[in-house]
Amino acid sequence: MQIKVKTFQELNLDELYEILALRSEVFVVEQDCVYQDIDGKDQKALHISGYKDDKLVAYTRCFNKGLYFEEASIGRVIVKGDQRKYGFGHDILEASIKEIETKFSTKTIKLSAQKYLTRFYESHGFKQIGEGYLEDGIPHIAMIKD
Repeated sequence: MQIKVKTFQELNLDELYEILALRSEVFVVEQDCVYQDIDGKDQKALHISGYKDDKLVAYTRCFNKGLYFEEASIGRVIVKGDQRKYGFGHDILEASIKEIETKFSTKTIKLSAQKYLTRFYESHGFKQIGEGYLEDGIPHIAMIKD
């Protein structure tokens, strides 16, 4: 998988369209969750995109400290459904962690994980904090990596 890292301003229209289409495909259609994906935060995010054969198959958006949470954060972690068996989720998360450490000069990262993915995030050094909660009708848990 080829990783591309861009600010919102560096994304071209085709890349932005691919990102929004993938997020809609998985978070809205596959997970049957109606929510406001376009939330005005993409402009402040660092966009980490994973490509296989020039097709977007994995994605995250990352934020510096204070832009989403008090800590730096990773969100919208996504892998295209038919590509999940290749470990791209691990690859895109590792790339995101490295970008945060390099670009934002911090090792502390917070995320809001879908509860069923807790073990996935724990395998990358994240620990659960607080109680679980519903976010857009889906069980989530806050997690942090120091």
